[in-house]
Amino acid sequence: MRTELLAPAGDLEKAKIALRYGADAVYVGGVSFSLRARASNFTILMLEELVDFAHALDKKVYVTTNIVFHDEDLTGLDEYLLKLDEIGVDAIICSSFVIIERAKQITNLEIHLSTQFSVTNSALSDYFFEEGIKRVVLARELSIDEIRSVSNNTKADLEVFIHGGMCVSYSGRCTLSNYMVQRDANRGGCAHSCRWLYDLYQDGVKLSDNHDFQMSSKDLEIIPYIPDLLEIGVSSLKIEGRMKSIHYIATVVLAYRMLIDDYYNREMRDYDFYRDEIKKAENRLTSIGFLAGDTTTEEQLYNSRSESPTKEFLGIVLSYDQDKHLALIEQRNYFKFGDKIEIASWDKTFNNAEVMEMYDDEMNPIEIARHPLQKIYIKIPFEVKPYDMVRRVR
Repeated sequence: MRTELLAPAGDLEKAKIALRYGADAVYVGGVSFSLRARASNFTILMLEELVDFAHALDKKVYVTTNIVFHDEDLTGLDEYLLKLDEIGVDAIICSSFVIIERAKQITNLEIHLSTQFSVTNSALSDYFFEEGIKRVVLARELSIDEIRSVSNNTKADLEVFIHGGMCVSYSGRCTLSNYMVQRDANRGGCAHSCRWLYDLYQDGVKLSDNHDFQMSSKDLEIIPYIPDLLEIGVSSLKIEGRMKSIHYIATVVLAYRMLIDDYYNREMRDYDFYRDEIKKAENRLTSIGFLAGDTTTEEQLYNSRSESPTKEFLGIVLSYDQDKHLALIEQRNYFKFGDKIEIASWDKTFNNAEVMEMYDDEMNPIEIARHPLQKIYIKIPFEVKPYDMVRRVR
C-alpha cells in the first residue's frame, strides 16, 4: 500500500489546488466543531462540492471535528454527522469520545483520532482501534524510532505530521491564548500568543532587548525522514496549514509529491532539491521537531523572526491560447516587462520564460502588472495549463 499525502485546505479553492497538485486527500473544517475556526468555513454545500470533486479524481476528503466539547456544542451534532455521512465524506478527525461514540452509533463514517489525543504508544493505539478507530494521528512528540516501534506493534493505521507549524505546548494543549486574550486554543480560537514578542526578566533584571523574546517552535520540515516513514509504512503523511495561501499549499504539496514519487520510483534527488522548492513559498525557520529525539534550542525560536511575505508568486494560469501563445493569468503580486518567470505545473514540470509581451484583459499593451487579481495576458512560447503557478525567477 502506498502512503497517502494529506494536505490542509481553508477553503474550496485551496482544497482543489491541493488535490490538483498531488495530495491524495485533504482535510478541511466545517463551520462548527473544528479547531481552526478562522480557517473552517466549509458549509455542507461546499463540502458536498469538494467530495464530488475529490472522488472524481479518486481522492479523499476528511473533515475535522476535533474541538473540546462543552454542552452547548452538542446542539446540531447528530444532524451534522448524519449529513457528512450522507454526502460521502471519507472520514472525520476526532479528539472527543462524545463525537466518536455518536458517529459510531448513528453513521457509517470512518473515524480518525486527532493528534490532540497525544497517542505515543502502540497499546493506546490498539485500544482506540478496538473502539472502532481506523486511523490514529500520532502525537508530534515521537522520534522516528518510536514511530517505527508503534507501527510494528499496532493494528491501527498511522498518520504522521511532516510539515508546518508546531505548537509550543505538548500536543497543542495550550492555555496561553485563553488566559491572555480569552481565545480558547482548544476550541478553535488560538491567538498564537507564543509567537508574540516579550521582554524577558530574571530576578528583576531585563535580559532581552527591544521585546525580542518569544517562545514558539520553528516550523516542522522533515524531508530527510520521509524515506524512513515510507519504509515504515505509515498510512498518511500530513501537512499542516489550513490558513496558508494557495501558493503555499500548491508549492509544499508539489515538493512532497515529487519526493514521495521519487522514492517509490527509486529516482531520489538530493534533499536540497525538495527544500529549495519549498522555500519558494515558505519563509519561517524550520526544524526536524522530535524526529531525532528530544528537541534542543535549535528547534526553538527565541529572539529571531523569519516571517516576511514572499513575492515569488506572481499569478495563476486561467487559460492558454495555443494559436496566439497567450496565457491568461490572474495576477497576485507585482511584476513587469522583462522579468524572468517560472511556470510550475501540477504535472511536476518547470519551465522558464521572460515577460516580453503583456496585455490587460482588453488586449491593451501594458508594461507593469500592479493590481492583485487583475486578469493579464502574457505571451509564453510553450503550452501552459489552467492552475499552473507563475513564479518570479531570482
